[in-house]
Amino acid sequence: MQLQISPSLRHVTVLPGKGLKEFIKVNAVSRRVSYRMLFYSLLFFTLLVRSVFVLTAVDSIDGENRCSTIGCLGKKLGPRIMGRKLEPTVPEVIFQVLDEPLDKDELQGRSDIPQTLEEFMTKVKEREYDAQTFAAKLREMVSLMEERTRTAKIQEYLYRHVASSSIPKQLHCLALKLANEHTSNAEARLQLPSAELVPSLVDNNYFHFVLASDNILAASVVATSLVRKSLRPHLVVLHIITDKKTYYPMQAWFSLHPLSPAIIEVKALHHFDWFTKGKVPVLEAMEKDQKVRSHFRGGSSAIVANATEKPNVIASKLQALSPKYNSVMNHIRIHLPELFPSLNKVVFLDDDIVVQTDLSPLWDIDMNGKVNGAVETCSGEDKFVMSKRLKNYLNFSHPLISKNFDPNECAWAYGMNIFDLEAWRKTNISLTYHDWVEQNIKSDLSLWQLGTLPPGLIAFHGHVHIIDPFWHMLGLGYQENTSVADAKSAGVIHFNGRAKPWLEIAFPQLRPLWAKYIDFSDRFIKNCRIRAS
Repeated sequence: MQLQISPSLRHVTVLPGKGLKEFIKVNAVSRRVSYRMLFYSLLFFTLLVRSVFVLTAVDSIDGENRCSTIGCLGKKLGPRIMGRKLEPTVPEVIFQVLDEPLDKDELQGRSDIPQTLEEFMTKVKEREYDAQTFAAKLREMVSLMEERTRTAKIQEYLYRHVASSSIPKQLHCLALKLANEHTSNAEARLQLPSAELVPSLVDNNYFHFVLASDNILAASVVATSLVRKSLRPHLVVLHIITDKKTYYPMQAWFSLHPLSPAIIEVKALHHFDWFTKGKVPVLEAMEKDQKVRSHFRGGSSAIVANATEKPNVIASKLQALSPKYNSVMNHIRIHLPELFPSLNKVVFLDDDIVVQTDLSPLWDIDMNGKVNGAVETCSGEDKFVMSKRLKNYLNFSHPLISKNFDPNECAWAYGMNIFDLEAWRKTNISLTYHDWVEQNIKSDLSLWQLGTLPPGLIAFHGHVHIIDPFWHMLGLGYQENTSVADAKSAGVIHFNGRAKPWLEIAFPQLRPLWAKYIDFSDRFIKNCRIRAS
């Protein structure tokens, strides 16, 4: 084979040769070295040197752990191509030791385990551990710290559970003083509303709101914020439902603190004709639920003593024991059509919300035949709060749940809901609710663990109209990192979670959004030592 290259390097010719010796034979037209060829050779060599310099410089900037250049790639692949293997960053023996299981009982009572990183490093320097001993001591120290962190987290959840389940002495004081006022002061026993305003209670030309609560201070904040933010307060009718023990203090508060021109009605459950006739499903379910919980749960001590479950699972079980989740005030919303047979549409408000805008536009929303107008909770900037789907509330390992629902279906929120009572009366939503509550009790609470939202998600399935998230911002009772600016821009903010704004465990930066609707100079508030912070 012959290879002919022209002096100008423009033409290369390959000709047959006579053997291996003739494999490469260069015949130049001229035996002299061409100046043009020399120029091109020097130019090529210069470009090669510059390329190597640039690649080396960029490789040095990238560092050892990145490989974005050819130089770096060559450095990593070179040893392998030559048959050599790079040493790992961490010796293999350390991986093996750290990967071995460790019995937590081995750590109990040990005094030789370092308590801090500084102590650990001091011992390493003093005793000059080999890699295996170093890894063993590191594993013991980290495991001990993990166990202590878990214990501390569970204790925190337990303390929060106790704090959120008990009634603060200030609220107890307020109820007692108002009850006493009701007996001694005729002004505290005024009819609510006055006789001439009673017809408005069944007039569908008004904006009807329903609040179910046995917390006088919380109900006061909801009512005050609702009326203050309303552009047409003379058309606002707020129906407050409470229990028998709270009725007289609640009536005394709103008799002595009128919110004119809005119309306030205070009624106890036993004042409703429907509630006193025959058996009430919600009360039967609550009674059975209490019995099952007392045997099945074993109380907060048994929950906390479980050494295998994660802290967040223990927290959810503790929350399931909260009295709120077994309160008739929390269950009664499922009977709104029966409680208000003359009304076509109502907005239901929880007692841990604050209204920050006029809510009358909610009556202009076209529900498209749906029953429940609610904000969905599976999308939004706050992934911690707005990431809830059916799988977060229902137990999809149970066949009864898995065969009827999609785990990835978006959930929605209670707290601020528009209910079309006319459309509701055409469905079997209430019956479905109680059927599933009964199924959950029969299955030892294995379908869901806490609250009225899970059976609500089931009962209203297919009957929910999604509304703009502006109308309902959630998580102020469990998301400490909630932006105050975002909260101020929401139509309704909801302190759902344990850190209620009237408790000591409330988040201090968020509590003012609630506390500004309380008159701390009021004599009842002052006498019970209820303070702004």
